[in-house]
This record gives sequence, structure tokens and C-alpha cells, in this order.
Amino acid sequence: MRIQNFPNPKLESFGRTAMGGNGDDFAGTLMDALDQVNASQAQARETQNQFMAGQPVDFHDLMVQMEQASLGMQLTMQVRNKLLEGYQEITRMQV
Repeated sequence: MRIQNFPNPKLESFGRTAMGGNGDDFAGTLMDALDQVNASQAQARETQNQFMAGQPVDFHDLMVQMEQASLGMQLTMQVRNKLLEGYQEITRMQV
């Protein structure tokens, strides 16, 4: 999963930001991150299947790919937990 530095966006109006004109929004950014986690897991699974089939696979590459996939999934779960906690906190607010 690739993490990049985003420029400090200027607020144009409430809920809208200027992200350099590429039109990315929060949902799009989350979907891209999930796609990267999924691709990382698929790549690790493919390398693992090649290793189990007896094909020549560097064991260190296999372990690195599996650990990257695991860390990506753990990060995804922590982001999900924080988003749920924030949503629950908002629903508990009295208006």
C-alpha cells in the first residue's frame, strides 16, 4: 500500500477541497487504498501458490509480500475502526 504526501489543500467551500485539479474526493481515495490492499494480497497469494507448487520463488520475496499484505490489512482495519468510532460519536451528539 502506497502512502503519499498530500499538499495542504485550500478550502473552497465547506466539504470541498482543491487537490491540484485531479478531482479526487475522500471516497475515491479510500477506494484507491482498498484496491491497493487487495492487489497486495492477490500478489502475495499468487507468489505463495507458486511456492507451494514447487516453482522457483525467492523465499524472502514471499515473506516480504505476505508481510506487506498483512500490514496493509491491519492498517485498513484500524482506519475502519476509527471511522466507525467517529460515526458513533457523531450519532451520540445531542442536537
